[in-house]
Amino acid sequence: MSTSSRQHLKPHEVDQLTVSLGGVAWFARHMLICFAAFLMALPFVWMVFGSFKSRPEAEQVHFVPKNWQPENYAIVLRLEEDKYTNEFVDIQFGRFYFNSVWVTLAVVLLQLVTCAMAAYAFARVRWPGRDKVFFLYLGTLMIPGVVLMIPNFQTMVAFHMIDTYRGLIIPAAFAGSAFGTFLLRQFMLTIPRSLDEAAAIDGASHWHIFWDLILPLTRAGLVTLGIFAILSNYQSFFWPLVMLKTQALYTLPIGLLEFDTSYGKQTELILAATVMSTLPLILIFVFAQKAIVKGIQLGAVKG
Repeated sequence: MSTSSRQHLKPHEVDQLTVSLGGVAWFARHMLICFAAFLMALPFVWMVFGSFKSRPEAEQVHFVPKNWQPENYAIVLRLEEDKYTNEFVDIQFGRFYFNSVWVTLAVVLLQLVTCAMAAYAFARVRWPGRDKVFFLYLGTLMIPGVVLMIPNFQTMVAFHMIDTYRGLIIPAAFAGSAFGTFLLRQFMLTIPRSLDEAAAIDGASHWHIFWDLILPLTRAGLVTLGIFAILSNYQSFFWPLVMLKTQALYTLPIGLLEFDTSYGKQTELILAATVMSTLPLILIFVFAQKAIVKGIQLGAVKG
């Protein structure tokens, strides 16, 4: 509507027009969000439908299975025989699950402890050159992980940690330490320094201030860092691929490759295994998304 036409409208008509245009904009914005959400969810929905297809049907283009095969999940879990080979799959999927969970939890625990201690030293303790050392430490984020792959591998060979849980856990625990230290340092900077001074006057040591005072107040940051660490380590692929030789130590991303066997590519079993592998990450994100958003918001503000 032109400016001259609007000048002839009464005030209440102008208000109605503004409300109408606002409603159209609101509808268009939400339709765009729904369309983007549909595009993001489409691969996962296709994966779920594909996990219920038969082997010949899994290679076809159509979306919904014609003959639903829920036994694909039982075959992956070795509860039923594969009807195409009349044998149980020679894949220890349950073991892969255990390995991924165990390695992820160990890495997350080590990362939370070490990053919290380093963040306390950089945020609450005054010492010469602290800020310069912190920025130098933060600069390690710019080093690609691939560059460190060979030195880390040679170190693991020297310490006889190839094909062991230790070889998976220890390097991964310190791979994301710079980001974790930065995140927790931002949280600790929002805590009033007067709390430290009051505790020090009462005779508390640095350890008691860290453990009894600062760490409980940084709980939101620890939860946020823990979730990020779980998401990155649970689906780690390249480092386990380099380190592991024994199938009993495989994590889920490596174990999924075992479904590509001499019998051919078992697409429907790969999809069923992938659905079960992805489900924990989806549940973590759904139930912890408020903690993630809250943690990022709190950590972005320096007090």
